[in-house]
Amino acid sequence: MIETPPAAISLPDRLNAVRREIAACALRSNQTAGEITLVAVSKTHPPELIREAIAAGVTDLGENRVQEADAKIPAVGRKAARWHLIGHLQSNKARRAVELFDVIHSLDSVKLARRLDRVCGEINREVLPVLIQVDLGKETTKTGAAESDVPKIVEAIAQLRTLRLTGLMTLPPYFDDPENGRPFFRRLRELRDELRAQGAFADQSGELSMGMTHDYQIAIEEGATIVRIGTAIFGTRAAKTEN
Repeated sequence: MIETPPAAISLPDRLNAVRREIAACALRSNQTAGEITLVAVSKTHPPELIREAIAAGVTDLGENRVQEADAKIPAVGRKAARWHLIGHLQSNKARRAVELFDVIHSLDSVKLARRLDRVCGEINREVLPVLIQVDLGKETTKTGAAESDVPKIVEAIAQLRTLRLTGLMTLPPYFDDPENGRPFFRRLRELRDELRAQGAFADQSGELSMGMTHDYQIAIEEGATIVRIGTAIFGTRAAKTEN
């Protein structure tokens, strides 16, 4: 596990350390670093720090809240990076999310899928890549679709014009020992494999968005293809921004 980086270490050095660790984890799990997308989680961090990350080579950025991203993404540049919404999406913010983000990781209901598709049609967006967030930990403080609801969400997406299901995402419970999160990552991979066998994914492979600063090594060992890392790159977060 990578500890919170000291402030004295530069962002490019922290980023390079994370990339080296991803490559080492990938090697242990018979993958290559090129198969794993690093999403640098920039929530609560200011535009100037995000620009520094982009200058250091970050190409994918993750934000949790539409309202925060609404002010930040235009300041950084809509086309400056590939923007991922990784936090819970309320239906009443679907329109702005479709305008701001390249990928949405937190689709969790048929209702939201249909709302996103309608918005895409209204603003003439042709394709919106989405991942279904699966609630495997069943924690009251976290969102996501119940595993039993995933098949009907997959079926609904298949009937929509603009949404493209590219994978699954999960956020397991926090454990002091990251090894305890392994069963949750493994189950998401198993579920992905089941759906892939049914031809559920637009890209045929099925992305696995799982793992953060605390536990991304374990997630990669269990097959993660997208890791969402904030603290190890940007350092300790600033004060929480309200949604």
